[in-house]
Amino acid sequence: MRVSEGPAAGLKVIDAATLFAGPMAATLLGDYGANVLKIEHPKGDGSRTHGPSRDGTPLWWKVVGRNKRAITLYLGSPDGQRLFRRLARDADVVIENFRPGTLEKWGLSYEQLAAENPGLILLRVTAFGQRGPYSPRPGFGTIAEAMSGFASITGHPEGPPTLPPFGLADGISGIAGALAVMMAVNARHRTGRGQVIDLALIEPIMAVLGAQAITYDQLGRVQKRTGNRSDKNAPRNTYKTADGKWVAVSTSSTSIAARVMRLVGLPEVVNEPWFQSASGRLQHVESLDSKVAEWIGARPMKEVVLAFEEAEAALAPVYDISDIFEDPQYRALETITTVHDPELGPVRMQNVIFRMSETPGAVRWSGRPLGADNEQVFKEELGLSDAQIAAMKEAGAI
Repeated sequence: MRVSEGPAAGLKVIDAATLFAGPMAATLLGDYGANVLKIEHPKGDGSRTHGPSRDGTPLWWKVVGRNKRAITLYLGSPDGQRLFRRLARDADVVIENFRPGTLEKWGLSYEQLAAENPGLILLRVTAFGQRGPYSPRPGFGTIAEAMSGFASITGHPEGPPTLPPFGLADGISGIAGALAVMMAVNARHRTGRGQVIDLALIEPIMAVLGAQAITYDQLGRVQKRTGNRSDKNAPRNTYKTADGKWVAVSTSSTSIAARVMRLVGLPEVVNEPWFQSASGRLQHVESLDSKVAEWIGARPMKEVVLAFEEAEAALAPVYDISDIFEDPQYRALETITTVHDPELGPVRMQNVIFRMSETPGAVRWSGRPLGADNEQVFKEELGLSDAQIAAMKEAGAI
């Protein structure tokens, strides 16, 4: 069976966004075959100076900039705006994350762009959305993690609200943004028209927090911090093994909970009426959790993992990235892929996030140097002369 191009092949995407949700949406589209053109300020995207680098070469950029051609264009200049309109004329999707009103100030509103390209889809990513009292405020993923309710339930009961040490809200919003774009593309097949997608960082992360909203609405209950325990079932926690390693146990279903308790030497509770429901087990969390902790704490991690596997109970070692690189399951899935980079040589990074049998995605190249594709785009695609390009560069437009 012949495998065809990626499922997003044929889509032309302009990524004019920065740090990090909008660019991630564009990265996902590029991973699955879209022709993504990254537009950066002539000084470079902020992700080029964000995080670690090797010999001055930014590493995060190599991931978020992958599968994108890279050009520089200052959208605050008349020349930059003129060239942007020409690029948008033939695009399927534009992704931006400027504060509301910025594109309009530059003469690049959706109405103006769609007048020349009625099928254009505009993904607008902001902290708070395009309307409402907070819409003019600046904001990043941290703000969304705080305001969404995520931080308030993360951490131990006696400790402070805890923020994630990575771009969680941005990542969730990036995935949501890519989904929204493909839904808009599907709608365009029926209507022939593009549309504006208003994506606020505070909303996708709230959407994955479970039943908090309906629980508060119906019961007036506000979820509290429980550390690594669950407020819905027991036992569920991280546990330290005899050799100083950590493992995580989940018992969301009653059958799995029963297997765990039999394994750790507390089979008598399995037939108790309260044990038959997650809420019932939660009422006995201290006794259940302490027994699991005691059993795991008396054994080395390898023995614990093997015993849980044989009992068909749910447990996993707590990994860091070095463990992931060595794990046979991740290797089987090819979760980490190797890409040749012209500056760094072979580099390893996360692969595409799901596998499709007929139209798989691929990491075709890593993030390119600043302005690497200026000549191809400005000369070959837009027909600018060397003199025109030099003049715009002198003026700071590219």
